[in-house]
Amino acid sequence: MGNIVFIARESTGSEARVAASVETVRKIKNLGFDVVVEAGAGDLSRIPDSEFEAAGARIGLASDAASADVVLKVRRPTEAEITGYKSGAVVIAIMDPYGNEEAIAGMAKARLSAFAMELMPRITRAQSMDVLSSQANLAGYQAVIEAAAAYDRAMPMMMTAAGTVPAAKVFVMGAGVAGLQAIATARRLGASVSATDVRPAAKEQVASLGAKFIAVEDDEFKAAETAGGYAKEMSKDYQAKQAALVADHIAKQDIVITTALIPGRPAPRLVSSEMLKSMKPGAVAVDLAVERGGNIEGAVADEITDVGGVKVIGFANMPGRVASSASALYARNLVTFLETMVDKETKSVVLNLDDELIKATMLTYAGDVVHPAFGGAKKEDS
Repeated sequence: MGNIVFIARESTGSEARVAASVETVRKIKNLGFDVVVEAGAGDLSRIPDSEFEAAGARIGLASDAASADVVLKVRRPTEAEITGYKSGAVVIAIMDPYGNEEAIAGMAKARLSAFAMELMPRITRAQSMDVLSSQANLAGYQAVIEAAAAYDRAMPMMMTAAGTVPAAKVFVMGAGVAGLQAIATARRLGASVSATDVRPAAKEQVASLGAKFIAVEDDEFKAAETAGGYAKEMSKDYQAKQAALVADHIAKQDIVITTALIPGRPAPRLVSSEMLKSMKPGAVAVDLAVERGGNIEGAVADEITDVGGVKVIGFANMPGRVASSASALYARNLVTFLETMVDKETKSVVLNLDDELIKATMLTYAGDVVHPAFGGAKKEDS
């Protein structure tokens, strides 16, 4: 029997995604591995066991993880799951490592080689493995769909014999991957869209999608524009002017979508309850950063709350709400990364500790926490 890749069924009740698709099962088989998919793993992503089986996988039980050389998951394995893995197994998942040092230490103790997909470096070679982008893209899309569903008016302008329906005004805060997809989706639905971002370089991207860029464009802003596209710390005076402009702008909006996340840190507070109260009756706000404390005051994880008459949507796992699409992209990210570890001759996983992808994503190895951001230091570093 060859080396085994095990696809786990997610044990977190709210997680509908799965770490494999029919396409990636075939790819893993072609790499020379046997694939075992835990029964029901793909049910919530609309992939029945029979489809995995037809692609060449064996349908197994959670206990089959004990003989796996590689375990693929969406979420970090629980303590109970870890006890069922064999020593030396490679475990790849979205590990959510910040603030979860104890869980990482548990994986080191179990002598697992654990990899965090969200730490993938943003370099050309790794673009097809970038889970933050693949999942944020869908989160931005779904944020608009959720907002449109909660907003009890039409999104596009409609000119009818009975009169005109005005277009909904949508304001997107943060023009990263999620924000740009939110802008594009709201535009497709016919809304009048505006956006803001702390990076002046985002102005062009926002405009290219047909949205209006909202920022205090003074000399300081223009100087920051040349800072290579990265967010530059602006002066307190500028921040105050920008905050006043944004507060004034929010008051005129029907829908606000916030997307600001800083890896390893609490999400920045962008919208206060005062700003929400200034919005029109029946307005909607969507907080895509609710898992990290939220951008919007009053947002509650996995709930729609009412703050001053505004419906605040705080769904924690937005990509999981479009699980079928999210799983297909995530599974592809995983298999592309796994491929870089496979020795074509022996058809087994060989870890090259000098590979920049492995250096960036490996959390634990041979009994130690090795990632410098989580208290580890690689053995070969002097």
